[in-house]
Amino acid sequence: MIDLYFWTTPNGYKVTILLEELELPYNVIPVHIGKGEQFAPEFLKISPNNKIPALIDHDGPGGKPIALFESGAIMMYLAEKCGWRFMPADMRTRYEIVQWLMFQMGSVGPMLGQAHHFRRYAPEQIPYAVERYTSEARRIYGVIDRRLAEAPYLAGDYSIADMATYPWLRPHKWQGQNLDDFPNLSRWYAEVRARPAVQRGLAVLKERLERNKDKPEGEAWDALFGKRQYGAR
Repeated sequence: MIDLYFWTTPNGYKVTILLEELELPYNVIPVHIGKGEQFAPEFLKISPNNKIPALIDHDGPGGKPIALFESGAIMMYLAEKCGWRFMPADMRTRYEIVQWLMFQMGSVGPMLGQAHHFRRYAPEQIPYAVERYTSEARRIYGVIDRRLAEAPYLAGDYSIADMATYPWLRPHKWQGQNLDDFPNLSRWYAEVRARPAVQRGLAVLKERLERNKDKPEGEAWDALFGKRQYGAR
């Protein structure tokens, strides 16, 4: 059995989508990041960077448990564990996927996250920051759109790179982007969204997601963006 430490963020949904695509049984352990549960000593033993998702596979390599943090590493592990599904063993094909997964980890997630923050959550509007990250979001959307003019999916066939990228584009309005401006991306977006496993993955703790759309305040702000986030542990 797999224990998934999860909250309703794009990085969390990347992993639930993959678990559903792989049809692996898993147990969801909510980690309410607005309440600071990511700072619990027990969780930090699994995820030393105090971020979700994290995972314990109780039937890991050699039949022994393995704990993993960082969503990209988790996705690569699960794909390999399940016989190289959605990330083939062939080196050339595998690294076509890995490079787009790293693009998501290094650019899509961090930069679109900054667009979220300065457009939606920042306590004061900073025009330079809003312009910088909105423009960077548009550039990233353009990179994806151009790639999807060449291939149906980011690495040719549907893969963990698509599963990793899609959840970050769902709040495109928060990032100041209009999908109509990116026709190839828009086509891909609709195709990924229509997959039954994607829909099941996005349904995990959906009721919590609906309740957490308001701007965080007080304890939640401190845990997500304030002093508690940066305190010594």
